[in-house]
Amino acid sequence: MFKKVLVANRGEIAIRIIRAIHEAGATAVAVYSDFDRNALHVQMADEAYYAGGSLPAESYLNVEKILAIGRESGAEAVHPGYGFLAENSGFARAVVDSGMTWVGPSPDAIEAMGDKIASRRAAESAGFGPVPGTTDEVTNAAEVIAFGDEHGWPVAIKATAGGGGKGMRVVTSADEVEDALAGARREAESYFANPAVYLERYLTDPRHVEVQILCDMHGHAVYVGERDCSSQRRHQKLIEEAPCPSISPETRAALGEAAVSVARACGYINAGTVECLVDRDESFYFLEMNTRLQVEHCVTEMVTGLDLAVEQLRIAAGEPLSFGQEDIVVRGHSIECRINAEDPASNFMPSPGVITKWRPAGGPGVRVDAGYETGSEVPQYYDNLMAKLVVLGRDREEARRRMLRALDEFVVEGVATNIPAHKLILESPEFIDARHSTKFVEESLDVTELPAYRGGVGAAIEGQEPRDLVVELGEKRFEVKVWVPEGTLGAGGGIAAKRGATPIPTTAPKRSAASTGAGGASSAGPGTVVAPMQGTIVKVLVAEGDEVSAGDTVCILEAMKMENQITADKTGKITEVKCQEGDTVGSGDVLVIIE
Repeated sequence: MFKKVLVANRGEIAIRIIRAIHEAGATAVAVYSDFDRNALHVQMADEAYYAGGSLPAESYLNVEKILAIGRESGAEAVHPGYGFLAENSGFARAVVDSGMTWVGPSPDAIEAMGDKIASRRAAESAGFGPVPGTTDEVTNAAEVIAFGDEHGWPVAIKATAGGGGKGMRVVTSADEVEDALAGARREAESYFANPAVYLERYLTDPRHVEVQILCDMHGHAVYVGERDCSSQRRHQKLIEEAPCPSISPETRAALGEAAVSVARACGYINAGTVECLVDRDESFYFLEMNTRLQVEHCVTEMVTGLDLAVEQLRIAAGEPLSFGQEDIVVRGHSIECRINAEDPASNFMPSPGVITKWRPAGGPGVRVDAGYETGSEVPQYYDNLMAKLVVLGRDREEARRRMLRALDEFVVEGVATNIPAHKLILESPEFIDARHSTKFVEESLDVTELPAYRGGVGAAIEGQEPRDLVVELGEKRFEVKVWVPEGTLGAGGGIAAKRGATPIPTTAPKRSAASTGAGGASSAGPGTVVAPMQGTIVKVLVAEGDEVSAGDTVCILEAMKMENQITADKTGKITEVKCQEGDTVGSGDVLVIIE
């Protein structure tokens, strides 16, 4: 086993890997940016080194700096976590060339499976057919339209160099193609430094199921169960569970064997995940392979008792798997909720800011992997994942109820979170009966009326005077006392009641069209469109003199690695454009004026 390992990441995944390194008896080395000088992962590591400025390109994506830190610290291995450089074959090769060990698959395997076009070819060679799609890069709208006319609409335009919904657009007709293709290429370039995209036929009602695999250097390969990740928005996962509740034992085994066959086809070593789309008839299609640890790996650990991060270290150190396929037993059911700093009521708008109170849930069967604490600041530079809340139950219903209890306990103040959306999903009949698909959240649930969550059980009652509130339910009328934390009214559109975690909606003013459009925006008054958060303007779509209608997109703002469409709040003429592409803007900055 290694004596010292460098973790080339930040936040909760860096902490997760640091804990695994410590349990393996090794020293953990952290890297940090300007913004993260006092971050929790820095505090937990044995050694920490400055990597550069707050922007990812200056620090966590700075290959030369991270390699220099590895040499300076005497690290024997580098674990990339997920995101940033985790699926960058060039970085993996540079680590190996520097004399350190890469904790992950070989650079060649990353290239073969990390590139979505190449991975489709590898899967087909292993007999695991993907959804109909292209195997060559698509560069113009005509190619997309021809594919849609041949295979049917909708069509997914997807980045070849990454996943997680980044660089992906879904188009339902030829009219949408040009803008969607440009947006997908632009986002792919921004997030993965590679604008290449390809096409897939977009299934309208599938389940998203993925298989965890482990392969060592001695020819052993196993699948460690599967996970259902069908609760999504913007093609990004919200809730994951293991095992998948809607497939038969026969399909489960077939999926696992197919996943292992794909891994063997490309000589895969270490941990990986084969993602699939499963139709209602349980036919399944290869989607992609993630050549890293997944955010949702925790649910697999909960039901199998394995520590996947430690297994990664052992495999990278040359040790054989200490178990075979027959030794892997799934017990119980696990559910994970991603606790993100975002506002479901504003189309999941990112919500950077300072966390004024942080009290995670606990109790039987509850696990919290977090990268923040009270006083931490959620930045606009990085992904907005704050924590993963994971529960284990004897069966799915016990796990579901345990998660609802844990969500009620979780206290976060200072930033909006998606906790209300999680509760809405978990309490929906479709989720309870395991009938949900990847379209379920966006098509079946109305999250726009949910108030932003800034508290939990007891979060709103400390040091506050109660206020009287009249609640009408049908013909019944109740007078209740509530505790209103500072800044909740208006900011979240609701107030937190002492009796529970979900704020009660009030008669706060409705948000303007600019704040509820695709991606959201903000307005300082009719006709004055302002930035809803700090970010970078990546595209301006209007000019002075243009006529716009309420809801039209005027510019695109990138924040927390997500593109947000900033929309007009009224119909009229553009009299002034106060931003340009490449500008860094702050929350409240005026972008466009409409008369």
